[in-house]
Amino acid sequence: MLEQEVKERSPLGRDTQYVNQYDPSQLYPISRKLNWAERGIERDSLPFFGMDIWNAFEISWLDLKGKPVVRLAEFYIPAASDNIIESKSFKLYLNSYNLSRFEDGEIVRRQMEVDLSEAAGGQVKVVLRHPDEAPALGRFEGECIDELDVDIEHYHPQPELLVATETEVDEALYSHLLKSNCPVTGQPDWASVQIRYKGGQIDRAGLLKYLISYREHGDFHEQCVENIFMDIWQRCQPKELVVYARYVRRGGLDINPYRSSLDQPLDNLRLSRQ
Repeated sequence: MLEQEVKERSPLGRDTQYVNQYDPSQLYPISRKLNWAERGIERDSLPFFGMDIWNAFEISWLDLKGKPVVRLAEFYIPAASDNIIESKSFKLYLNSYNLSRFEDGEIVRRQMEVDLSEAAGGQVKVVLRHPDEAPALGRFEGECIDELDVDIEHYHPQPELLVATETEVDEALYSHLLKSNCPVTGQPDWASVQIRYKGGQIDRAGLLKYLISYREHGDFHEQCVENIFMDIWQRCQPKELVVYARYVRRGGLDINPYRSSLDQPLDNLRLSRQ
């Protein structure tokens, strides 16, 4: 199925009937191979590790007496899974728990893991938390590059802006200026992004201009982060690289992908805009 056809069939941008009884059929997977094929990435030899970390703030079901239970949720979807899960379908799926009765939260958590793992084509981890156990706000390590005085001419991705010198560094840079658009509805997706790398020093002005060039680009969160990782990896050729984006919440969900040359998990770091 072609990428445009996949997007057109998704629940995004369409009138939808919200269901309030448990219904895993609401989930709509989209193959990661669509983006991998455009980048020349082979499924069996991915050039990165990573995770898509989802946080959900509108999780509720009924206990056996009909009393509502409210929780926060974290979902960890491997970057090597077969599919991403379209965000509106994810929300519809979570809403379907609202009037369904369950004996306890562990049953709900396990059922979510089963459903999401099947939709993603990979093992998904689910964590449920009491609202009083929400993690504290944090911030990216490193140096913010947003105050650099740069002229912006492009609002679609321009990988040629990425340039590295021969000076070896080990540094972390971040920006709050990343914005892209939903490829189906055109709604804005706002994010902060951290670039951690070892290797030839990346020109900071060029990096900032490159990140800003996504401003009118239409793509899913996961694909944007993968493309940023691949552009830096191919054009600057660092020895190590981590790209971690924290997107602003929409509809009770935020999506936070990271891609890394290192097989090391990252914390679910909640920023001030989340």
